[in-house]
Amino acid sequence: MNPLLLSVLLVTSGPWQDTVKHPDCINAWPKTMAYVHLKNAGLLTPETTNFKKTTSVRLASQQIGPDLFHQVHLVTYTKNDGQVVQVITVNDASSEECSMSGVEVFVVTKKLGGH
Repeated sequence: MNPLLLSVLLVTSGPWQDTVKHPDCINAWPKTMAYVHLKNAGLLTPETTNFKKTTSVRLASQQIGPDLFHQVHLVTYTKNDGQVVQVITVNDASSEECSMSGVEVFVVTKKLGGH
């Protein structure tokens, strides 16, 4: 199965879902790490990005070990010209550290369906 599809399909399930607090890595970690990748790829620059409009939403978090979680986030950047750049980030996190693994960044180039 495609690793991205598998990551997006992860759901919070299992006997721990109501008793374990998932790491809160929604804001700083995915936004910062994705931005570094986008800047290195030449897709965003500090001059073209409106950081006040940057948002991050956790799509999935699954416990994969004691205090270790596989997380997926959707990060949306708005450029000063109104153009939007969206990415999906995938990484492992713990209650102590959001960077328990490297981060994979997938640029969303087209959305199909929905509004």
